[in-house]
Amino acid sequence: MNVPGDARLDETDKRLLTLLRDDARQTIAQLAKELGISRGQIYSRLARLEEEQVVAGYTVRLGNAFAASRMRAHVMIKTLPRFHREVEQALARLRQVQAIHAISGEYDVIAVLETDGSESLNDLIDDIGLLEGIERTTTSVILATKLER
Repeated sequence: MNVPGDARLDETDKRLLTLLRDDARQTIAQLAKELGISRGQIYSRLARLEEEQVVAGYTVRLGNAFAASRMRAHVMIKTLPRFHREVEQALARLRQVQAIHAISGEYDVIAVLETDGSESLNDLIDDIGLLEGIERTTTSVILATKLER
């Protein structure tokens, strides 16, 4: 089995991925027309990209109006020595944590949070600060998203 780093993407693959990232609900016929190739080639390319784990799944992007009603924040987290894995596991159990990124520098982790309001965001940030193994946190509330791909 190939791993994603070994995938050989040609220009058509890259354009296909761009189209899917813009709107993963496009029909095979729409994708074929946009790329100027047959529907059979689209099916084959998608199967290969999935098999090679370049495409891991298809998801929903929230509409601007709904997304604007959500409170989002990035929490930079400094863990105590030897607690990195435990902190990541504890964060992963919190359903409001949308992503966890290991980073270099002064902090060890960035957690991306999403809640339905400022009160629940505040409670979540407090809960994260109380997790065992966290030395300190710095939170930035996202005021507006200018670009998201």
